[in-house]
Amino acid sequence: MLAVATFASTRSANRAARVAETAMQAGLRPLLLASRLQDPPEKVMWMDEHYARVLGGQGVLEEIDGVIYLAAGLRNVGAGVAVLDAWHVFPFVDMATPPTPVDEFRRLTRDLYIAPGDFGFWQGAIRDPDDPDRQALSQAIAARSRMMVDLLYGDFEGGQRTISRVALTWRADTLLAATSRHWNVDRTNPR
Repeated sequence: MLAVATFASTRSANRAARVAETAMQAGLRPLLLASRLQDPPEKVMWMDEHYARVLGGQGVLEEIDGVIYLAAGLRNVGAGVAVLDAWHVFPFVDMATPPTPVDEFRRLTRDLYIAPGDFGFWQGAIRDPDDPDRQALSQAIAARSRMMVDLLYGDFEGGQRTISRVALTWRADTLLAATSRHWNVDRTNPR
């Protein structure tokens, strides 16, 4: 009887510990969306001192002196600090396209943090003339065609990695940013 009681008690304690850990992780989990149109603009500066002003709900996609600059306004609707880690950009194919494999992402050259309930930005640049993505991006810029960006980020401890897909779509002279999908990297997805 004592063995059964000990087993039941241990099992209950383990379950309670898992519930507590899940609750703690939810309190640290960031979730990035495209910023809203009414959000204030963000000043974005790249390491070569090129800068752009990213308006709320919008993005930047421009080619200047052989460098392709990309940026998008973001908002963290999650409970934890978002730390952006890497990105992958590609011409629009289909919303059902699976997420970019983690080993194909480009690392950011600096840490970008977005506090819970706050807004910020993502930025990237392609400087190498032989970059395999350059031609497709140059064509997309010239044709003003839709682009997709997969963003890889996590919480401030480097865990709970998530990929969020942001679509960049031209409407007249405005490049609108909209979030379309999210994937969990280190745990199962909820759907």
